[in-house]
Amino acid sequence: MNILEKIVAYKKLEVEEAKALRSVAELKAMPLFSIPCLSLTAFLLDESKTGIIAEYKRQSPSKGVINNTSTVKEVTNAYAQNGASGISILTDNHFFGGSLVDLLDAREATLNKVPLLRKDFMIDEYQIFEAKAYGASVILLIAACLSPEKVKELAILAKSIGLEVLLEIHNEDELIHICDEVDLVGVNNRNLKDFVVNVEASAQLIQKMPKNKVAVAESGINNTDTIVFLRKAGFKGFLIGEHFMKQSDPTIAFANFVNELNTKGR
Repeated sequence: MNILEKIVAYKKLEVEEAKALRSVAELKAMPLFSIPCLSLTAFLLDESKTGIIAEYKRQSPSKGVINNTSTVKEVTNAYAQNGASGISILTDNHFFGGSLVDLLDAREATLNKVPLLRKDFMIDEYQIFEAKAYGASVILLIAACLSPEKVKELAILAKSIGLEVLLEIHNEDELIHICDEVDLVGVNNRNLKDFVVNVEASAQLIQKMPKNKVAVAESGINNTDTIVFLRKAGFKGFLIGEHFMKQSDPTIAFANFVNELNTKGR
């Protein structure tokens, strides 16, 4: 059993436990559920913004603890203040040390000025309602752990309650998961089955992706030259997590990165 299979197996148990603690009706009654979402698509297409989706991540199965000292509020506030087009919050607890409370903290810290992506292993409709109730504007669907039919089913539900959908693919075989209800397509340069990173994967796959979907490059981006290269290839979004979080002060690291990127222009 590879890493992704282990995560999904555990996630199924976790979702059932969550359902027993709080009903969908209770999630719908939470204050944030009725508030309109910000559009990550619009933020990424805005040429005046950086295109960076900056991530808050404490740990990962492949790297262990990355940063367990910088708080969600201080980091996400700095991301928002320094030009992030979106902010990704890892809410998986068992493998990544996150939680849904992190979404709430990020929402409070950023004053709802930047769209929040709930980054998790979404396998059940219940998680879609959770995302909306806890302040996300976008959900991540991972093709590697969902059938094309399940992607469409979850995407339809997400769209029906006002969420945008970022579909993550890893190879050409997963292009069949792209459906009308998906807003953005991300190419993860990290193979979730063995966690090996190959940045060239994005440049290769974008040529075969639908032109009407906003393209996002994910993982393995650790310098501004890579963003310049990927922009020329056609990408509008760049999801970056570990590069900032592994620094002694992610807030300063992000500000410096954006400043350097701005000097290179578009």
